[in-house]
Amino acid sequence: MDLQLLAALIVGVAAIILIILKTRLDAFPALLIGAIVTGLVAGVAPVELVGLMTAGFGNTLASIGIVIGLGVALGKLMEVTGAADALARAFVKLFGKGREALAMTMTGSVVSIPVFCDSGYVMLHPLARSLARRTQQGVVVLSLALAGGLVLSHTLVPPTPGPLAVAGLLGVDLGMMFLVGIPFIIVLIPVVLLFARIMGNKLEPFRDPSMFALEDEEANTRPVIGAFRAALPIVVPILLIVSNTASKALFPGTSIEAVTSFIGAPAIALLIGLVLGAYTLPQRGTERKEVAGWLSEAAASGGLIIFITGAGGAFANVLTESGVGANLADGVGMLPLPLFLIPFLVASVLRVAQGSGTVAMITAATLAVPLVEAGTLNPVLAAMASACGAFLFSHFNDSFFWVVTKFAGLSGTKAMKAWSGMTTTIWVATIPLLFILWAIVG
Repeated sequence: MDLQLLAALIVGVAAIILIILKTRLDAFPALLIGAIVTGLVAGVAPVELVGLMTAGFGNTLASIGIVIGLGVALGKLMEVTGAADALARAFVKLFGKGREALAMTMTGSVVSIPVFCDSGYVMLHPLARSLARRTQQGVVVLSLALAGGLVLSHTLVPPTPGPLAVAGLLGVDLGMMFLVGIPFIIVLIPVVLLFARIMGNKLEPFRDPSMFALEDEEANTRPVIGAFRAALPIVVPILLIVSNTASKALFPGTSIEAVTSFIGAPAIALLIGLVLGAYTLPQRGTERKEVAGWLSEAAASGGLIIFITGAGGAFANVLTESGVGANLADGVGMLPLPLFLIPFLVASVLRVAQGSGTVAMITAATLAVPLVEAGTLNPVLAAMASACGAFLFSHFNDSFFWVVTKFAGLSGTKAMKAWSGMTTTIWVATIPLLFILWAIVG
């Protein structure tokens, strides 16, 4: 390995981590500064470096920026119209008495496809508490089951921002990302349930049923919406995206592929879903200005993710064009380890260090870009490894840690046993799944 290029990589990544942890700056400027440091240490001329960064930023957002914006907007509509709550109640009814924990996990895994897991948990936790009171089950069990389901989809499948950004950086078809992510979720759901039941029952505090009264009252004031109507804006774009992927394999060069390539393109499919949501989810009489306000709020919350993704693209382009990425590929190719462990471990370290799973997986995917472009690492495997690494040990620097544990009434070591333990258990369970995927795709 070229020692100068190796030093450029190490110093650049270290700069990103230190800036996020020790300064007033967030991941967006940290990734840009990391790209600058990497390029300069690698010997790239300053003027050329600026061009590499802007090209990488623009090319990445050209492929994924619209999709992230639409996905965040759709999630906001699901949240404020009561559609997510309607899906939750439908799942509870579907699975029946005695399977409330399974219903909560399934609810979380579906709702979190378009909705941020923090918002989804705050919105659905009153239902978990109500079920705990009516069925005399532990509220911690149901809380962990719900949170576990939410974090699975939030981390593994689009159109949540992290998986979207990873797919865009690595050039992975979104339909393929979804088709691979769903089996991972299906296998991991029993892991979530088992942990929730074992740990939840150990940690269950005494609760006065009157504590639930206010939350139940708030939940009952939400708009009433049918499950089919609630699911439509999610199901339609997913089916369109998957049909695009399937038609490329089954009907190449035909008119079927031409049609599905258009309507199944992620930007078009999610735009269709957003239009459906805007006109079917709000209650009759909702003013246009109110819906426009919801979408404006979504744009504000999604903007940072878009910028971080673009900065990741800038960093990736510097890694590639400076030769740092090729140097990394040559070096790790000699190691007796599967290459997918590199983005997996990078995401794991960054997750523990700075808290954000989205930032961790975007950074890990950025470092995996040169390996993918060199043909030494399958892009789907790299994407899933980046995402799975971001499960590890959610703790005090993760906002979702506080949302889950405070709503469940846990603190201190109990909080860490519950949620840090849950995410670490999921992280461990993904390792054999990644090895299986590695054996399939190489």
